[in-house]
Amino acid sequence: MSTDQIVISLIIIITFGLFIWGRWRYDIVSLIALFTLVLMDSILGGEASSLMSDPGQAFMGFGHPAVITVAAVLVISRALRNSGAVDLMARYLKPLTHQQTSHITSLGGLIAVLSAFMNNVGALALMLPVAMKTAWEQKRSPSLLLMPIAFASILGGMITMIGTPPNIIIASMRQQQQELLLSAAASDSNSQAAAYLKQMDMVPGIFEPAPFGLFDFTPVGGIIAILGVLFVALVGWRLVPRERQVQPGSGSLFSLEEYVTEIRFPEGSGLIGESVEAVNRVTGDKLTLLRYINREGKARPLNLNNRIQIDDQYLAMADPADLKEMMDTYSLKLTKEMRYRIDSLKNEDTTFIEVLVSPESPLVGRGRSYLRRRSSNQLVLMSVARQDKPIHKRLGKVQFRVGDVLLLQGDKELLHTNVAALDLLPLAEREIEVGVLSTVSYALFIFAAAILLSILSIVPTTISFIGAILAYVFSGILPVRDLYKNIDWPIIILLGAMIPISSALQSTGTTTLIADQVSLMAQGLPTWVIVALIMAITMTLSDIINNAATALIMAPISVGMAISMGVNMDPFLMAVAVGASCAFLTPIGHQCNALILGPGGYRFSDYWRMGLPLEIIIVAAGTPLIMHFWPL
Repeated sequence: MSTDQIVISLIIIITFGLFIWGRWRYDIVSLIALFTLVLMDSILGGEASSLMSDPGQAFMGFGHPAVITVAAVLVISRALRNSGAVDLMARYLKPLTHQQTSHITSLGGLIAVLSAFMNNVGALALMLPVAMKTAWEQKRSPSLLLMPIAFASILGGMITMIGTPPNIIIASMRQQQQELLLSAAASDSNSQAAAYLKQMDMVPGIFEPAPFGLFDFTPVGGIIAILGVLFVALVGWRLVPRERQVQPGSGSLFSLEEYVTEIRFPEGSGLIGESVEAVNRVTGDKLTLLRYINREGKARPLNLNNRIQIDDQYLAMADPADLKEMMDTYSLKLTKEMRYRIDSLKNEDTTFIEVLVSPESPLVGRGRSYLRRRSSNQLVLMSVARQDKPIHKRLGKVQFRVGDVLLLQGDKELLHTNVAALDLLPLAEREIEVGVLSTVSYALFIFAAAILLSILSIVPTTISFIGAILAYVFSGILPVRDLYKNIDWPIIILLGAMIPISSALQSTGTTTLIADQVSLMAQGLPTWVIVALIMAITMTLSDIINNAATALIMAPISVGMAISMGVNMDPFLMAVAVGASCAFLTPIGHQCNALILGPGGYRFSDYWRMGLPLEIIIVAAGTPLIMHFWPL
């Protein structure tokens, strides 16, 4: 291996390690990788190094068509949401929710279709309140619905090029790899690239590099999505652990036992003098003391033998309905700080609402003080529920995460205004708000026109989507203030920063080196086995790191393997696209999985029960489908 190859290999290994460690968010990790790449290129001699052709072009990745397309799809998702198109479709689902199987099938099917044409996280976020409401109406556990529909949203993203970032990346990568082959063949007629082009009948000067089209993913992705939705609707929901299948409670839309709040034992409480262990035993499953809040206001570990004294404060875990019962039964109070804020806001219009922290919410990574500032002190954070790790901090110290469920109190009108402004998803009952039919029709017509322009190759997909966005802005469907609201900036940063890393893999010859070694090891194996292995490896990486980063790294390696074997690169790229989109084993593998962690009452280990058989089905079905529709 050359020095450049060793350096880029170490950068990739360290970057993957940081992704898996999770100490920093994936966009920060990608920027670290980009900075390291530019730094090492300079250290190794600039022009003498093949890591980068020009360090001054380090940020050219942000102008890559894949990055612009991802951002455009996110903006269009917002416009479709504003038009009321999704709510209109959701209204027609209500008659199909009476039976468990038809309930999951109808919701999952709609979300899969929506995810094919808009960001799959956005599609799930739009339909999540509908799923919660229908679960309430049918007295059905939300845990039986939410994981199946989250998986359906991921499956739906595979149907088209714009459904998920990995597909957009793979589509662009195909054209980029073909251009590199033509360039290498033009500079050396005896090169491996020239031999490959000749073998594939790609005649230079006649053959035109092209990305995958909008619906090129549909034959494989569509069939896999149908099989996947049928699996989660007929079998998958039965794999949800029974202990998660709690019926909706009377005090909240769903029965979460993981709400953490702060309580005080006033004079006169029937529990004064009892030990912490005795209190937890007496209150049973309805209330559990977690941490002691000392005089300095810090949460400390419990000593179960400590006796409850007057005005002692504790972090307690309970469902809101059970908490009210326990407070009345044992004369408990909220802490003085919370009581003061509640009293200062209390009036005849004061109400409570349960909300979910969405990926787009500005609360992600921030705490209660930020919530107060953004709401102008109009909201009171009553408690927080989080499923993957118990909360052992005071509410003021908690940093919100995607999927956290917050119990808020405030004036009814101001409460809903602030919830919308903070991109929180209300989980209480709500009526489906249907947009004006003419607005819905216009929004869908504009979107269909953009897709048609792309299909007919009149303009590139990115440009047609920019035109659709302009039409939405000029028509008022997409106010200028909402234009960039739904763009997932960490994903944009990740893509822009990782594209030069992916390019360095190729420019240093590392992809060819890896591909040759893998091809040598796989010598004698049928090509379909190698396609299945690529899909499985990509799938495994997507379960632990961001799927867009996985696609950027695996795509050039898979192309290198195809060239080394002298076969068509398209099935190898399709295998990466399918594998990168399938992250079903953990809540961290995909934002859709994280989004339903709290409201579904799931544990980290619950995902693989449904996800593992689903991934096996996808590999088993996806391999012959790829080989059929994209022959070698």
